[in-house]
This record gives sequence, C-alpha cells and structure tokens, in this order.
Amino acid sequence: MKPFWAWLVRGFCWISGFWLFFGAIVVVGYVAWRGILHVTPALLFGSVSPWDALLNRVSVLNGLWPATVGTLSLVLGAVGLAAPLGLAAGIYLAEFSRGRIKEILTVFFDVLAGVPSVLVGLFGFSVSLILHKTVSPRFGPCLLVAVFSLMILVLPYVIRATQTALEAVAPHTRLVALSLGADRIQNLLWVLLPSSLRGIASGLLLAIGRCAEDTAVILLTGVVISAGVPRSLLDPFEALPFYIFYVSTQYASQEELNRGFGAALILLGVSVTLYTLAYTIQRLVGHWALYRA
Repeated sequence: MKPFWAWLVRGFCWISGFWLFFGAIVVVGYVAWRGILHVTPALLFGSVSPWDALLNRVSVLNGLWPATVGTLSLVLGAVGLAAPLGLAAGIYLAEFSRGRIKEILTVFFDVLAGVPSVLVGLFGFSVSLILHKTVSPRFGPCLLVAVFSLMILVLPYVIRATQTALEAVAPHTRLVALSLGADRIQNLLWVLLPSSLRGIASGLLLAIGRCAEDTAVILLTGVVISAGVPRSLLDPFEALPFYIFYVSTQYASQEELNRGFGAALILLGVSVTLYTLAYTIQRLVGHWALYRA
C-alpha cells in the first residue's frame, strides 16, 4: 500500500496538469468565441481584392494582411538565424566543452534566457542608432534590426534545448557506433543528433512561439501601426502582436475591439501553422536520419 504522501503528491500533480490544460482551453476558447465571427477576408485584406493583396499589386491600408506578413517575416527570420547558431553552440556545450568553460557558458546562457525582452529591444534600438550614425543614414529601426534582436532573445532556448537533448542520450546508445569504429563526428551525425531530434525540436517550437508573441522587442526596433508590407529588410513593418496590444489599450469602439479579437485568432492560427510545419519537418528529418540506407 502506498503511503499517504505518495497519493498526495500524485493528486497534486494530476490537479496541476488538469488546471493547466483547462486554463489553456478556456483562454483559447474565449479568444475563438470572441473572434471567430470577425475573421473574414475583409479583416485581412480590407477593401482590396485578395489576389491583388497576395500578389502585392495593391497596398492593403485597412486590413491585417501587412501585419500577418510582418509577423511571418519576423518569426522565420529570427528562427532561421537562431537555429544554426543555437544548434552549433548546443553541440559544442554537450559534446566538446568540458570543465570550467562549460560551467561558465551554461550559466551565461541561462542568465541570457532570463533577460527581460524590453532590454533586448533597447539593445536592438541602440544598434540601429549606431548603424545610422556610422554606416548609413538608411539604417534605423527596421525589420532587419527586429529580426536580429529576436534572434538574440530566442538563441538561449535553442542552445539549452540542444545541449539538454544531446546529454540525455543513453550511454549505451553513445557507445554503439564508437565500438563499431565510427569517430566522434560520425557518431554525432548518425546517432546522437537523430536520437535527440525531438528535444531539439521542442526548443525550436519554443523559439517560434516566443518570436510570434513578443511585443516589447519589436516595439523598440521598427514596428509601426500602418507601414504596409515591408519591401526590404530596411523597411519598418507591421506585426500582429503589436496590433493586438495597440487595439486592446486604445480601442474606441466595440467594432475595433472585435477586430483585435480577430487579430488574436489570426495570430493563433499563424503560430499553429508554424508549429505544424516545424513538427512535420522534425518527423521527416528524423525518419530520414534514422532509416536512411
């Protein structure tokens, strides 16, 4: 018979998990209930034809299409930069770094993960001012600076997720390829990375979510309320989280608030689409890495 404290711990864990699941369902359900009727082509494209907007023939001035494109550009750009750097740094920490250097770097990335996003945004704003004065007047708060700042924000998550996933590979799995004559690089590429793809993918999914929702960084690095679709990396941009923040604090009518709930639902859809894409790539890459001839 299990002691009482074991039942108590088990019950507390079960209740905590249930409340987390229930809370997520309530939040998503409320946003869906308030926003589903307002997600229409007019909300995205305004008075412009969808085809003209998708082909960028006509600028959308009263719809959320520019903010949707800006959000996708931010997420894909930041995660695209953070993924190779984070994977390389995580592999170094897990497989090649030892002793005091590993300990210092691990603490450093843990501290970096806890830096408030507004400080990262302030750093990006300072970088844009330095580039404006020293390189070219064309530089300023723009999409490129925002992508760079978000990359710094999510880089620690990718690094620590990669390191943790690699270090969690079972010792006997690590030794199989080495005992058959493989070197460390072959063991890393053919055994360790395929075995830890799920953990690495979790870090990338966390990075995607953080890039999609963060407002403080982009508020200081180039987002504006009506910039249109950015035509280059040096242009200002719109983003869905900033629009939601602006509407929730400045709305003047019920219709405008409803547009904010519609924007929140579109942002949720963008995030789910990116999660699904990342999960599919992880499954395909994992299958190819484990079962290639």
